[in-house]
Amino acid sequence: MARKQIRTGLPTREQILEFIESSDSPAGKRELARAFGLSGADKIALKQLLRDMGDEGLIEATPGRAFTKLGGVPKVTVLRIVDIDDSGTAWAVPERWEAQAPEPRLRVQERGRRGALAPGDRILARTEQRGTGYLAHVMKKLLKGSELVLGVVHQEGENFWLRPVEKKERRELPISDRGKAEPGDLVLAEKVGRPPRISARVDAVLGDPFAPRSFSLIAIHKYGIPHEFPDHVLAEAERVAKLDLGEREDLTHLPIVAIDPADARDHDDAVWAARDEDPGNQGGWQAVVAIADVSFYVRPGSALDKEARRRGNSVYFPDRVVPMLPETLSAEICSLKEGEDRAALACHLRIGADGQLKSWRFTRARVRIAANIAYEDAQAAIDGANAAAAQEGEEEAIEVSSPTCYFSEADMVRADPPVRPELIEAVLKPLWACWGALSRARAKRAPLDLDLPERQVMLDEKGRITSVEPRERLDAHRLIEDYMIAANVAAAKALEAKKAPVMYRAHLPPSREKLAALKDYLKTFEVEFALGQVIRPETFNHIIERIGDADFRPQVMEQILRTQTQAYYGPENVGHFGLALGSYAHFTSPIRRYSDLIVHRSLVRAYHLGEGGLTDADTEAMEVTGELISQLERRAMQAERETLDRYVAAYLSERVGELVDCRITGVQSFGFFATVEGLGGDGLVPVSTLGSEYYRYDETTQSLIGEESGTRFEPGQRLKLRLAEANPVSGGLRFELPDQPSGAGHRPARRDGRRGGRPEGKGAGKGPDRKGPLRGKRGRPANIRHQGR
Repeated sequence: MARKQIRTGLPTREQILEFIESSDSPAGKRELARAFGLSGADKIALKQLLRDMGDEGLIEATPGRAFTKLGGVPKVTVLRIVDIDDSGTAWAVPERWEAQAPEPRLRVQERGRRGALAPGDRILARTEQRGTGYLAHVMKKLLKGSELVLGVVHQEGENFWLRPVEKKERRELPISDRGKAEPGDLVLAEKVGRPPRISARVDAVLGDPFAPRSFSLIAIHKYGIPHEFPDHVLAEAERVAKLDLGEREDLTHLPIVAIDPADARDHDDAVWAARDEDPGNQGGWQAVVAIADVSFYVRPGSALDKEARRRGNSVYFPDRVVPMLPETLSAEICSLKEGEDRAALACHLRIGADGQLKSWRFTRARVRIAANIAYEDAQAAIDGANAAAAQEGEEEAIEVSSPTCYFSEADMVRADPPVRPELIEAVLKPLWACWGALSRARAKRAPLDLDLPERQVMLDEKGRITSVEPRERLDAHRLIEDYMIAANVAAAKALEAKKAPVMYRAHLPPSREKLAALKDYLKTFEVEFALGQVIRPETFNHIIERIGDADFRPQVMEQILRTQTQAYYGPENVGHFGLALGSYAHFTSPIRRYSDLIVHRSLVRAYHLGEGGLTDADTEAMEVTGELISQLERRAMQAERETLDRYVAAYLSERVGELVDCRITGVQSFGFFATVEGLGGDGLVPVSTLGSEYYRYDETTQSLIGEESGTRFEPGQRLKLRLAEANPVSGGLRFELPDQPSGAGHRPARRDGRRGGRPEGKGAGKGPDRKGPLRGKRGRPANIRHQGR
């Protein structure tokens, strides 16, 4: 629900505090600017004022870009249930409390869930201040119990210890009750006792951490990702899967195709294009982007809906997928499969010869997919058509922005399954030709273009790793991306025209602080970057173009990526900076993203397409829902990234002791981080292993410089390193210089002119003499990862 503008002009500190305290939802810079009618220079002044108030101890930032009064409780936060009183009322405290004020107790409003909570439970809650106290409204129940630790059991003499999986958890815990766990087992344990006598009680034995499929299981349990569906949700999925499709626009005559990865677990989008016969769109195209009509099966408030909202999105691991919806829906009745009639929400597009969207409309349709085609097969087929046309001396048959042939003729013959010739002529050629227009419009728009390689883990039939390699980027991938972006833009603009709620995919420009850091970083490569200019996505593209094919091109692209803000979901349109779009919403993946399901429901309601539309309650909760699914998306990304790191570490574990080609990705005073070329996975080279001389850390160039030899270690540098350790359970790597003995005691870096300045990070400066030089491994932080990852 939109807030009423309360006044205009830059607010005072008192007015900002009053607004934050009285707001019934998270209050960030956007909300403050809107409430006080700020724009242009006033917004910049507001940002500085908020920074000053933070420095003065008046406010503090909370997750999700919101502010709270220092000592206050965030509007949306995680709480821990600490007591159930005689009346049955639950009381909670913030899970994290760093303010100097006493920790507040919040009365929990359960709304018909009386008795559902117990001491030790964790909840995501929306809070409000009532008089001198606080009230908490339950949004979601989190992982049950007190603090849980994932780790591996090991034995020393007669004692058993838990070695935590989390890299940041350096201390092993004595096990007070191991149940049926044996040494080497991966377990989920609960911390019991009080400091300093904390021990671990094993709650569940998860098996062998080195067995196939265990790496994703570690992430699932570590992040509390729901991976089993309740029986009543499965039963509802079976029931709704039998629904008759009803009256729909019949598109079964169109040869619509779904182009996906060869190992895709679900197919929620399909495309078709043809020349537009309308004289008003001369040279243009008509296209259909058909998306699985999940909203027809998953109705608001149903058990399926509640479970999908609880999960937020599907989570994809190399060996499994944890779906947002039961497989009866995600892999069967909602999945757009060849030859099967399916329910779809169809986006009908008219695309001009210049690639601009001319018009759009949305219908509920019945589709019959002509073929499910792998990206590689689609690319091979279209490259083969181009090669054949070239051999016959014809003009190039398909107009694309940058045609590239990735396959030989032998590859095209081996395409498995081969694309039927009639589909190449009737479907793929028109799709590629229409994409030529879309890609030209994209080039003119100049979105951020960071073509960074994506790692792909290849497994055999038993789940064992066969290789880790970069995933090839084809024009077929870009084609589908551009059709999906066009449909997403159309969905957002269609809802705006109807004045209907939109769950936007928002992406803000980089902050000045990050831009300043990028400027300093680029200076190390003698690349100039002016801060005074208007920053657009093409600004960063020009940097990459200026660099050309230089060796440091990949790390500059990575640094530019780290400069960007994190995209999120919300009902306020702030545009999408990275895509250079003014209106953007996710519409094309409702099988795996709850955000897309919200957009579908809003379209169903706005266009009067039948049942399953957005409810009034969902409309009022858009902001809270956006915060929730943004958090769940970050959880999934972190789990997926860490699992990939574990697979890479497992793959490299057989090469411990060998020399590997590496590239330095980051440098700190305590050492530098490096990644294995072509594989990824960050590992630390501690400064204590660099040699007997002192190393000075230069913050300007982010380099370690030998005091006597002048040896430098700096970002982007390529070198051979010895792989000293690869831990598949934590995903951690450790490297050493080839000519240094393993574990030798050496002197760390010094900084700011002091000899042996202590390293930064946890545990820094421990030891009897903090001011003197640290030698050997004393005070060296363990398991440190690059800050930017």
